[in-house]
Amino acid sequence: MSSAKENAARVLIASIADEDTTTGLLLAGTGQKTSGSQNFLIVSGSTPVETIEKTFDNFVNERDDVAILLINQHIAEQIRPRLDQYTKAFPAVLEIPSKEHPYDPDKDSVMKRVQVCVC
Repeated sequence: MSSAKENAARVLIASIADEDTTTGLLLAGTGQKTSGSQNFLIVSGSTPVETIEKTFDNFVNERDDVAILLINQHIAEQIRPRLDQYTKAFPAVLEIPSKEHPYDPDKDSVMKRVQVCVC
């Protein structure tokens, strides 16, 4: 279990999203880029699934400054097994809709877990 001191360093919102969603998040001030590191991945139709998986693993396992990871639900579907295995509290992984793909709560890993706990 993570201590409060360890989680105090978690201050960033990271994203794995399409260009429109990422642009909106960056305009809202969520972007952070340092030499060799950034807290977002813009995914297009030609982005390999391996790149998405590697970025997801980096944000949730290697970086200690990410508090929340936002991922477009249609992109989350491409790495669904990996997302379903993720159970840590921090960073919180939230699936969000995109302009082209509406949100479906039946596909959301977090919503599935909540339904199991409530039922």
